[in-house]
Amino acid sequence: MSPSRWLPSLLLTAALPVLAHAEGPAYGPQLQGFDYPYTVKHFAFQSQGKSLQMGYMDVAAHGKANGRSVVLLHGKNFCGATWDSSIKALSEAGYRVIAPDQIGFCTSSKPDNYQYTFQQLATNTQQLLKALGIQKATLLGHSTGGMLATRYALQYPEQVEQLALVNPIGLEDWKALGVPYRTVDQWNERELKVTAESIREYERSTYYAGHWKPEFDRWVDMLAGLSKGPGKAQVAWNSALIYDMIFTQPVYYEFKDLKVPTLLLIGTSDTTAIGKDIAPPAVKAKIGHYEVLGKQVAQLIPQSTLIEFPGLGHAPQMEEPAKFHQALLGWLSKYNPVRG
Repeated sequence: MSPSRWLPSLLLTAALPVLAHAEGPAYGPQLQGFDYPYTVKHFAFQSQGKSLQMGYMDVAAHGKANGRSVVLLHGKNFCGATWDSSIKALSEAGYRVIAPDQIGFCTSSKPDNYQYTFQQLATNTQQLLKALGIQKATLLGHSTGGMLATRYALQYPEQVEQLALVNPIGLEDWKALGVPYRTVDQWNERELKVTAESIREYERSTYYAGHWKPEFDRWVDMLAGLSKGPGKAQVAWNSALIYDMIFTQPVYYEFKDLKVPTLLLIGTSDTTAIGKDIAPPAVKAKIGHYEVLGKQVAQLIPQSTLIEFPGLGHAPQMEEPAKFHQALLGWLSKYNPVRG
């Protein structure tokens, strides 16, 4: 065979590993194959007639323990693993840290049918903490986890010492402001088309104000790997159900009812708003302004403290970990029940 005939084939073969790498990894339906920063355990329980597993990390205090626990509640496009720097900072400060993956997410079960409510997810989380012997904890919720943490604090106020919300979504009611409704089927169709490129571009423009750090690629691969793995249909369907929960179950109207000291940690360059991509121009222009929303909601919550991070976006704990954790730990220490 002449070189002119076998050379193109050889070049194509040589390029295959590069193409595979460019496409990124694929992970199992419970994120099998993805490395978590700490050991993942699974809490088995019954819910809505189904046998489910809830993945979680339980990290002991490093050094001198202060006897307190912090529960980290991840966002919609995040997992327990994305709390890696926060787990380390809190553990080193003497806290026991529990970081669960909610049902429908990451290392947890993705049932074929499930009535998703924030109340149900709060109940699941409370059952996990009870099984771990934790009667009272501080909650730290990010993004959608901020909505869940708020619901948990409303549902179990006597079990919450403090509540900290990191760029929580739900600081406004998008449907009341005119964002059109998407059906679960429409969400599912959208989620089935997710790629690493679309995830990266959405996060870059919405979460990080156009900025990007190489370390964020790991989290893009995590989500994209779930969405193209062998469980991609389950992942997309559960994601669609969860988006419907987020859109139809606002906590905005109950911020006034919170009875625990609450910290709002807000990156002011965040522009996240569910359904913004299909909202009419006039509606799109008035939603997702965290530099305004943080201040507004701080006025609604009775025992609130607002800490803003100018120039940071949706995940200040990932963008500037040292600055974020200094602010968080400083506030936590002020409300230390051990010291009264």
